[in-house]
Amino acid sequence: MAPAIKNDSAPSSPPQKTLSLGTALPYATRTALHLKGLVPSAVENFAAQEARAYEQFKAKGSPLEQYIFLSWLRNTNLNLFYRLVLKHLKEIAPVIYTPTVGQACQEFSHIYPFPGAALGCRRTIINNYKESIPEGQQPEITVITDGSRILGLGDLGMNGMGIPVGKLQLYVAAAGLDPTRCLPIVLDFGTDNSKYLEDPLYLGIRQKRPRIRRRFYAATEKVLNGLTRAFPEIFIQFEDFNTPHAFGLLEQWRNKILCFNDDIQGTGSVILSGFINAIRLAAGSAGVGVAKQLVDYLVIEHKIPEEQAKAMFWFVDSRGIINANRGDKLADHKIYFARHDNGDTQCKNLEEAIEYAFNEKILKRVNELNQKNRPIIFPLSNPQTKAECTFEEAMVATDNRVLFASGTAFPSYTIPGTDDTRVPGQGNNMYVFPPIGLGAKLAKPTSITDSLIFAVSVALSNTLTKEEVARGELYPRIERIRETSAQITAAFIHQAVREGLATDQYWVDLVKANPAPSATSEIPDGSYSQVVLDEVSKRMWAPAQSAEQFTTKL
Repeated sequence: MAPAIKNDSAPSSPPQKTLSLGTALPYATRTALHLKGLVPSAVENFAAQEARAYEQFKAKGSPLEQYIFLSWLRNTNLNLFYRLVLKHLKEIAPVIYTPTVGQACQEFSHIYPFPGAALGCRRTIINNYKESIPEGQQPEITVITDGSRILGLGDLGMNGMGIPVGKLQLYVAAAGLDPTRCLPIVLDFGTDNSKYLEDPLYLGIRQKRPRIRRRFYAATEKVLNGLTRAFPEIFIQFEDFNTPHAFGLLEQWRNKILCFNDDIQGTGSVILSGFINAIRLAAGSAGVGVAKQLVDYLVIEHKIPEEQAKAMFWFVDSRGIINANRGDKLADHKIYFARHDNGDTQCKNLEEAIEYAFNEKILKRVNELNQKNRPIIFPLSNPQTKAECTFEEAMVATDNRVLFASGTAFPSYTIPGTDDTRVPGQGNNMYVFPPIGLGAKLAKPTSITDSLIFAVSVALSNTLTKEEVARGELYPRIERIRETSAQITAAFIHQAVREGLATDQYWVDLVKANPAPSATSEIPDGSYSQVVLDEVSKRMWAPAQSAEQFTTKL
């Protein structure tokens, strides 16, 4: 028997008070609100507003200016902002998030204001926020950072607010989370960046970060307890904490509250998905998270012994190859991959380990070693200025054979003398964290387990169309991200029910009444049923299509 219908469909639009319709207001509404003569006389539809906004966006002279314009638009007309983002997602995503958000964070104190403010470490602040929000807009999701490790840019302090704001915009655009129920948070502990401490316009606390670890964990505990007390069903994403704190927070809280670390779990998930597709085609904190999920995949899917799979990975930090007998105290997250096969040899860097550096020589060497199969190269650092190599460099060095995915966007490459243009894969976390957030909101699992993340990876790898596979692409086109997010969310919900994690009875009943066609209890395979997919799609927020949706209640 099918479960009873649950009346929790996605809202069709933000509440009236959260946006200005501007020239789209009908005459009758202008009269009722005493707005005659205060706005231009023309009554426009949303399409006309959208065309004007896009024209203004294109007229900006740099990506940062475009970012500032879009931030203003988000503040003044939320519905129009998301209409524009969804229509031009491929073009706008690199502006509202990486790579442009890196520069926006660096200059945040100089280009403020944007929505979102530092939410301090006191329970009273959370209570004040709870009292100030409009009815029906209690947050369902929050992205929290302390600004200590923003992208590849280091400690940006309060300026790191651009990351939670940008992430939440992608939750909305990619997976249809309600934009009025998203909460960006910066925990302002100060900054060790002297540039900002000396900047008269810096908006954050002007002090060095506390050196005592227990102060950090005690403060974050107050915030997390306050959030979950005020909003018991909130989904919390940890973002861009320094590596020890990122692992520490995830370990401390992952089985206590509904939380997720995108740098560790999200990056690992999206790169595993690209790796799965690369294998199909071929025959920092994020780095460890990626490697652990790759090990799990090799063990589960290809039956390779764990120790053998683990030995395929070589990690390098500032002191060289990570060996167990190196002589220094290894951070906890490095111990698992510390090598024991080096004897007394201590290699100072990757070049000594494999006789090449990550440059043209190593790229050519990888190509030489993979003549039977296509070489797989994933330069994952971001922003673009920190990437280990470009797509063009990888193509040239591998005779145009490379299976490539990067952590930041690179332009397409046309093979000289041909009209063959290749599009680089981007292992962008935006493929996975939005559906994880939507799945968490809907199914309300007790925790985000490794097997749930694994199911997301496989589900993403399965979203490629026949045309994308034929072109040798590792990830779906970004224009399809709403479609793929719905599919991944459906797979997430099926896996959450299969593991007994889901607590929302509607989805439990729906999945049990409509099991995925190929699901097994042993291996998460990213499968889902069409019925669950259809129900997920209905619950994805979308911008309003007409002004009447806002004015009928006036």
